[in-house]
Amino acid sequence: MISALRRASPSIPLLMDSAQTSLRGPQRLTALAHQLRLYKPPPTPLDDDANDEAAGKVVSQLGFVESAAPITRDPQKFRPKRAAVLICLFEGDAGDLRVILTKRSSSLSSHSGEVALPGGKAEEGDKDDGDTATREAKEEIGLDPSLVNVVSVLEPFLSKHLLRVVPVVGILTEKEAFKPAPNPAEVETVFDAPLEMFIKDENRRAEEIVWLGNKYLIHFFDYETENKKFLIWGLTAGILIRAASVVYQRQPPFLEQYPIFKVPRTVNKDTTLP
Repeated sequence: MISALRRASPSIPLLMDSAQTSLRGPQRLTALAHQLRLYKPPPTPLDDDANDEAAGKVVSQLGFVESAAPITRDPQKFRPKRAAVLICLFEGDAGDLRVILTKRSSSLSSHSGEVALPGGKAEEGDKDDGDTATREAKEEIGLDPSLVNVVSVLEPFLSKHLLRVVPVVGILTEKEAFKPAPNPAEVETVFDAPLEMFIKDENRRAEEIVWLGNKYLIHFFDYETENKKFLIWGLTAGILIRAASVVYQRQPPFLEQYPIFKVPRTVNKDTTLP
């Protein structure tokens, strides 16, 4: 059985200490942006500069190294397709830090009706992960990239469809300038939620899944706003738990437990991880 994991992020100054939480508006967001720029995600086996030994290790669905067991001895390294999602933070009317989320269109062929962060696959013209995330956010919800101050990236997550998903953290200082314009082909609803809820035990439940004798947890967060109910779970919940842990520099009171996934030797368009 996989041991319980409560990984601490690399040591950096406390992001949301009492002094910063007493600030409001642009001052607070400027201080947060400065601190987030100091965050450096630890290297993973899927990094471009990973050495040969690290490149062949087992990686969890959430992008963390779980084991030194080799995936394959094939000299051709596994390189999953890249994607990026935008964790766009802004200050709410009550002074809380909030994140923009979407509910995917019910007409989509995959993950229809699920809550997600704006984002998608990298395209040839994208300069970096920040470019991918902000471009996709503009296409999906009409968020002008010039309004978003990209300040950091988090550890990559490996999705079950073998996408290397990089969470990009951006700050929206002028929230009034953003007028949501969801693309109906992709997005049904645009809403926001308090970031801190993802490191609290309220309105949260978890399901234990057993795969190949290993146990892991999938987290579900129930959230209601403007008489609408949303369920935030799976990869999106995992990314937001990690983001909240980094921003608030504290671990959640609940158990984080991740699965080990071995990348298959043969990968094609239909390959997924359990």
